[in-house]
Amino acid sequence: MAEILELACRTVDSATVLTVNGRVDMATSDALRDSLLNALAGGLPLIIDLGGVDYISSAGLRALMLASKQARSTGTTLLVAALQPVVLEIFQISRFDKLLPCHATVDLALATVKAA
Repeated sequence: MAEILELACRTVDSATVLTVNGRVDMATSDALRDSLLNALAGGLPLIIDLGGVDYISSAGLRALMLASKQARSTGTTLLVAALQPVVLEIFQISRFDKLLPCHATVDLALATVKAA
């Protein structure tokens, strides 16, 4: 059975929101990486809504790390929002919560972008 990762990109209040639904693992991480890099190419702050992600593997974390490096090199703001408890724990254990600003909701992430 093939893993399905749903990705949807939209612009909200001068920021791009990439909504991710499904498992992010070896089978789906390339699609996430490509979507992240395409979204960053727009130059707007990027909020990654992980509310629909119940698992992320090291391959998924690598995709986020590549996006983080790209964002830093272009001076683009990159934030994550709405992490489920298991994903938040993975972020904390791997210290990705130190690499990427994490917000409880997309609205809080948007408020942070607006305030900057």
